[in-house]
Amino acid sequence: MRGSSGFGLFLCILLAGVANAQNAASPIHFTFRSIPFTLDNSETPRRHAPETMAGGLAVFDYDGDGDLDIFFTNGADIRTLKKTSPKYFNRLFANDGKGNFTDVTEKAGVAGYGYDTGVAVADYDNDGDLDMFVAGVHRYTFYRNNGDGTFTDFTSQAGLDKPDLEFGPLWAVGAAWVDVNRDGLLDLFVVNYLSWDPKTEPTCQYEGALEYCHPRLYKELPNRLYLNNGDGTFTDISQESGIRAHPGKGMGVCVADFDLDGRMDIFVANDKLFNFLFHDKGGAKFDEVAFEAGVALPEHGNFISGMGVDCRDIDNDSYPDIAFVALDNETFPLFRNTGKNLLFEEVTSSSGLTRQSRPMAGYSPAIYDFDNDGWKDLFVTRGHVQSPFMSGRVQVDQHNSVFRNIGKGKMVALTEEAGFTAQPPRRHRGSAQGDLNGDGLLDIVVSALQAPAEIWINDSPGANRWLALDLQGTTSNRDGIGARIKLVTKNGPQYNHVSSAVGYASASAGPVHFGLGDADVADLIEIHWPSGIVQRLEKVKANQRIKVTEPAKP
Repeated sequence: MRGSSGFGLFLCILLAGVANAQNAASPIHFTFRSIPFTLDNSETPRRHAPETMAGGLAVFDYDGDGDLDIFFTNGADIRTLKKTSPKYFNRLFANDGKGNFTDVTEKAGVAGYGYDTGVAVADYDNDGDLDMFVAGVHRYTFYRNNGDGTFTDFTSQAGLDKPDLEFGPLWAVGAAWVDVNRDGLLDLFVVNYLSWDPKTEPTCQYEGALEYCHPRLYKELPNRLYLNNGDGTFTDISQESGIRAHPGKGMGVCVADFDLDGRMDIFVANDKLFNFLFHDKGGAKFDEVAFEAGVALPEHGNFISGMGVDCRDIDNDSYPDIAFVALDNETFPLFRNTGKNLLFEEVTSSSGLTRQSRPMAGYSPAIYDFDNDGWKDLFVTRGHVQSPFMSGRVQVDQHNSVFRNIGKGKMVALTEEAGFTAQPPRRHRGSAQGDLNGDGLLDIVVSALQAPAEIWINDSPGANRWLALDLQGTTSNRDGIGARIKLVTKNGPQYNHVSSAVGYASASAGPVHFGLGDADVADLIEIHWPSGIVQRLEKVKANQRIKVTEPAKP
């Protein structure tokens, strides 16, 4: 027995050493750093639907000092939908440039009022400061950046406080900024989830206990499109644009020029309904073409719990692809843009995502190059929609994962290897990305229900190089949202575009990041601005963040 015990101890030490060596050798790796914020979703035994859908956040430079700051949305008293305690305050944290954060919420004036779910950030008035739209249950809040570290609640003045006369109070999950009429002003697309009224909410049970109900028991809602008037106000053009004709149960939105016609299209992931692909046909008019494009449903033809979404070119062929996530046994669908007449093909199975994601429940996906090898990877926050009571039936708390893009259309899941098991599994929700400490590696911020938020500092090994581009429009919108970028190194071309909308109810508004692999120079950077101007830069050295200003029209 004594010898057997000694051998067992030796074996455990050996296996632990092997595991540590494998983790240390992982090409993508993160280290946890805490931040003093806990998402309070006001969870009750009644299981009101909004309780499980909180958690959007933003990474953006709110004070213009060049460092990326963090904003977390937060819940409220579910009975009143009001922030009756500081524990419900939204929180804004200022970055010192080294990845250390200070709570500046009250000074900035962004604690909020109601049950908030998501956030979208952009410079809507082209004054050089990022403004903030906060989506919530039965209310929107719009904060105009004053340029001095504070914000003004501009919701009413902007015309964003008008109710929907047909559907009543709307539940907004998130939003995306996009210039739909190419006038150099950013317009606002708001994703609404489902019709929720606490007075008439259905009752659902599992083994005698109340549980969150299936979305089919709630009525769908239309999304909204607001046109920026250029004077600080918006006009609701949902009806005339064609958006309102398609009510859904939206959980995620991304914007990209899928057919490279110079206009930004809008994809919406719906919960247990057909997805939407709104194709911009010009003049702020849209056609819904998800079926024709092949993205209305996964190839098996079943409704799934579509959550967050991201749209970026994942295979370096110049055309933006679509990745969104769902619950266990539904997989994380990946649609490859064929570049032919706005047609997509599902590559979930061939990429390896079907097998690897089948047991996972995902919320917030993000397509970014985390190891700077020139191939964008897929990060996913994980956690189930069900309450902790259901943990005996499904895996409610889960670790996050990153799917490393190894090229040739293949993805490899990294969870423990990437360092994510250093923290307990949670019901993770929103996520946003950006280089928080200026080391050229993209970090991740994650929220979780009734749990501390997580910062994952990217400390991936290797010496791959990078470039970060801060685009500033002159004729186009100041953020450069909608600009397409081609970057060429000795390793070949890769592509990206400017958009702050990402994942579930979240926003990443940092510079556009490119991993260069072992290349020490970008031979060509070609920027297609929304105005139609094409700008070219040559022989740009690696490992720097550069500001690129749109040239004047000839």
